[in-house]
This record gives sequence, C-alpha cells and structure tokens, in this order.
Amino acid sequence: MVLTPSTMLPLGTKAPNFQLPDVVSEKTISLETFANKKAILVMFICQHCPFVKHIQTQLAKLGHDYVDKGLGIVAISANDVANYPDDSPSNLKKMAQELGFNFPVCYDESQEIAKAYTAACTPDFFLFDGDYQLVYRGQLDDSRPGNNIPVTGKDLRIAIDAILGGNSITIEQKPSIGCNIKWKAGNEPPYYG
Repeated sequence: MVLTPSTMLPLGTKAPNFQLPDVVSEKTISLETFANKKAILVMFICQHCPFVKHIQTQLAKLGHDYVDKGLGIVAISANDVANYPDDSPSNLKKMAQELGFNFPVCYDESQEIAKAYTAACTPDFFLFDGDYQLVYRGQLDDSRPGNNIPVTGKDLRIAIDAILGGNSITIEQKPSIGCNIKWKAGNEPPYYG
C-alpha cells in the first residue's frame, strides 16, 4: 500500500464525460445519467482498500441522505484486477449490494476515466455543480484508519450542502489520502508517483 494524496484538480475544471458499466445493473452510466441533478459527486473507490473500508458505511449513508435532494452520485473503480482480484466487477457488485449503495458503481477497465479525472487514490472525491464545473475535490473528512476521529463525512457534506443550496463553498479543501490507484503496468499516468 502506497499512501497517496489527491492531485487536487483545479477548481472550475469541466467534468470529463464517461461511459462505464454499472457492476450491479449492467447499465451504461455517463454524465448524461445525471443531467437533471443540481450536482454530481464522482468518487473513485475500490473494494479492498483499508481507507475505503474505513468510510464505506458513510458512503452508503451519503447516498441515502441525498437521494431526494438533487445530488447525483457515481462510484468508479479503476484498479488493475489482474493483480488485485478483490476489486473485480463481481466483488464490487457484492460490496455495493452488501452496503446498500443506491448509486451506480462502475468499473473503469481501461483506467482512462481515472486518468481524465486525475484520480490518484482511493477514496478520491470530485464534486461538480449542475454545469459540470468542479467545485470541490478532496477528503471526506479528517478521519483515517487508526486516528480515532469519527467518520462523519463533514468536509464533503459541507460542500454538497453549499452547492445544493446555491451557495459558494468556503470550506478549506484538503486532499483525500488513501491507497494509490492500482495502475496496470506501463499505464501509470504522468501525475502518478
């Protein structure tokens, strides 16, 4: 495990489009899936990472808390499943069902979508407004495995509530920290490492 921070993609960046299969429904998910939403949260996660396991219940809670408030949510896993079979689509599906995720969990086999978002770690969060402009990127909250800080989702929730309420985001945006995305050999992006 390599402890890796977010790249902190510049605010205002337009959300890269994608077309990825949802591991549960097998439907193709894209930005257009969320066209009627006030905001969209794109999360890069995986099944095996201890940082994701630490917050996975909060991720499910986010989905349920915001389902009727105009927030679209999609989780994407881009890990190399040849070397990390725990992150295979079937295991992602099992995780989504066991945790009760009510949002799509997609698999980015080519890793091109992770690169387009400059995702570096799991978890990595990107919040876009209704015009697909990046308004928040960074951590869920200050909790990490072993630091005894409760998992509340505070930082991300403040940002979500602000954007859904039509307000600007004033919270300090701190990088997320987690396991590095497991790139396929020779596929590492230039910002990695």
